[in-house]
Amino acid sequence: MSSHSPSKVTDTDSQPIVPFSEPPWLAGLPTAYYKPTHRKFQKACRAFVEEHLMPQAFEWETAETVPDHVFPLFAKAHMLIPNLPAPLPVQWLHRVGIEDILGTPVEEWDYLHTAIYLDEMARTGISGPGSSMTAGMAFGVPPVLKFGSEELKERFIPDALLGKTKWCIAITEPGAGSDVANIATTAKKSDDGKHYIINGEKKWITNGFWSDYAAMAVRTGGPGASGLSMLVCPLKNFPGVTMRRLKVSGQIAAGTTYIELDEVKVPVENLIGTEGQGMRYVMTNFNHERLTIAVGVARQSRVALSSAMAYVLKREAFGKALIEQPVVRHRLAKAGAELETLQAWVDQFVYMMTQLKKEDADIKLGGLTALAKAKAGMVFKECAECAVLLFGGNGYTRSGQGEIAEKAYREVMGARIPGGSEDVMLDLAIRQLVKNYKNATQALDRPRGSSKL
Repeated sequence: MSSHSPSKVTDTDSQPIVPFSEPPWLAGLPTAYYKPTHRKFQKACRAFVEEHLMPQAFEWETAETVPDHVFPLFAKAHMLIPNLPAPLPVQWLHRVGIEDILGTPVEEWDYLHTAIYLDEMARTGISGPGSSMTAGMAFGVPPVLKFGSEELKERFIPDALLGKTKWCIAITEPGAGSDVANIATTAKKSDDGKHYIINGEKKWITNGFWSDYAAMAVRTGGPGASGLSMLVCPLKNFPGVTMRRLKVSGQIAAGTTYIELDEVKVPVENLIGTEGQGMRYVMTNFNHERLTIAVGVARQSRVALSSAMAYVLKREAFGKALIEQPVVRHRLAKAGAELETLQAWVDQFVYMMTQLKKEDADIKLGGLTALAKAKAGMVFKECAECAVLLFGGNGYTRSGQGEIAEKAYREVMGARIPGGSEDVMLDLAIRQLVKNYKNATQALDRPRGSSKL
């Protein structure tokens, strides 16, 4: 393990841990949510991540790419599968020979297992290396699984689940980010009706550069949301597709990509679901994406804050440890209160996902998911900024003992913009809550002309 990467956290049953370094249930406190099956997976997941991701994560992020051997290694251990929405597609997994994930049967898997995976993968404090492998399975494959025809699934799902193909989700464009309804990329049918001809641009596409396929939002009809569809578009080395890496502030190793589509010809059978339903498919997918961001960002916030805590416990200034300075304790307290509040909400949120059907969760939790995602970004800003300030000059340096603070701070905007920009999320949350309220109110209204109470 490199000297500047996050240190391993010792067994909480045997030694004290640095304050804020673990969520309460892993710090030895009681929990109503996590059961023995979750604790079993957490231990196995942590061991795997500490062996195969933690030691080199900072080096890979600095190099701006993850070595080719890592993706197959994760795929062989079935450690890409946890990115799918829970419950998992058990029948498909059994068909391709996947029975368990590090000893946890796939039938046993719920959203709390998913949250544990996301939390452990984020213990590097940075999201680039993990996202380089996982974003496609998290966001690109689910639309095909959920809405694709049986023929489409037969063609693409087996290789995707086994990690033989790489995927991404391609929605955002230069002129349409959070404003999905204004997507301009077109997919028009050929004269013989056998193909879609795609023209347009996609921007800020995570994993795009090395993906074989994209679940792509395109315009097959008129303006607005009703004209949108989704289809599977081949990418790597496919005629008419040009891709280049984009230089972004954080999450550098995740392969953010600009895609140009010039007369790209794909079979009409690559349509996901039905024409004109693309907006619904995108929005359904967004709920999973936003919740995964909130969970991972909660851990990134924790890594940043606990690293600062460990630093001020040992660092001396003005003749005493920094932790003895009231202003330092005050700053840690403010950030810590935000962090633990977020953690409690995330844990409750994930538990609710285990109790609700997907269609009910989309309605009842859709707005709150957007709000949780937005709040996570705000908390991350508070914790990362706190870390940089307490590390001082070391937190402003790209190497050395403050590297975690510097890297975390550059990750903040990657939490606040992708998956739905923060201000859009705040507005969406309230609009969705108001919509649910109005629908519930109308359902209670007495029919006109009725004398019934």
